[in-house]
Amino acid sequence: MPVLPGFIADPLWEQFQALLPERNINHPLGCHRPRIPDRVVFDKLLARLVLGGTYQQHADETCSATTMRARRDEWIRADVFEQLHHLALEAYDQAVGLDLNNLVVDGCIVKAPCGGDNTGHSPVDRGKSGLKRSVLVDGGGIPVGWVLAGANRNDSPLLRPTLETLAVLGFRLPEVITVHLDAGYDSARTRDLLSELGCTPNITPKGAFLPISHTRRWVVERTNSWHNRGFSALARVTDRQGCVQNAWVALASAIIIIRRLVRQSWKRYRWDSRPARCP
Repeated sequence: MPVLPGFIADPLWEQFQALLPERNINHPLGCHRPRIPDRVVFDKLLARLVLGGTYQQHADETCSATTMRARRDEWIRADVFEQLHHLALEAYDQAVGLDLNNLVVDGCIVKAPCGGDNTGHSPVDRGKSGLKRSVLVDGGGIPVGWVLAGANRNDSPLLRPTLETLAVLGFRLPEVITVHLDAGYDSARTRDLLSELGCTPNITPKGAFLPISHTRRWVVERTNSWHNRGFSALARVTDRQGCVQNAWVALASAIIIIRRLVRQSWKRYRWDSRPARCP
């Protein structure tokens, strides 16, 4: 049974395949073992991203755990996962439009029992090893960028590198940008940073009770929930390398964007093969 519906998995694979580097798979002596098709490995990596677990648990006679890790590293070196996320953002911006006038940033702490890069003692899990994702989303909750750090890092110092991920994408930014933050960012340092970047702060004051439903920040909480509840490999990080951790977040974010793109397009546009119900 596929871990993702076809309306997400098929376009995801088509774009992923187009980004793969060309490779000569013909051995000059014709005596090597046949290379496992990329689609088989890709489906295995998707299954691990969604279901979690070890690579050995997803290995079978069609693909070994060693092949999964080797192909994953090959695609990371080719920057395929980051490019896939960027292309998904561009497609969403063209078809629906990113709300870059309103940006929301928040941190999310998850378990990282194996330690490694971007991990630290979690203040919400009895000091066990944890990882923090500082996530930047647009006004609709579309994941635009993120920064990975140890769970013991404060949110405020991660704000600058998180906002700087927006510049890497190359989008034309609006003149007025409002950044919505929770009380953990309520400091003069944060306001000075946003003033330096030309952004308008909207920060919940410390000590004030303000329901999240009355603010624009609920979209980032929803995105964090999409990451953690939809992708077990992000809720419990067992990969120790920072580049691998980033690759999983990029792939999960691309899936989220494609799902939102399909659903928003169903409401806005008409085409011959449009399903009768919203997917």
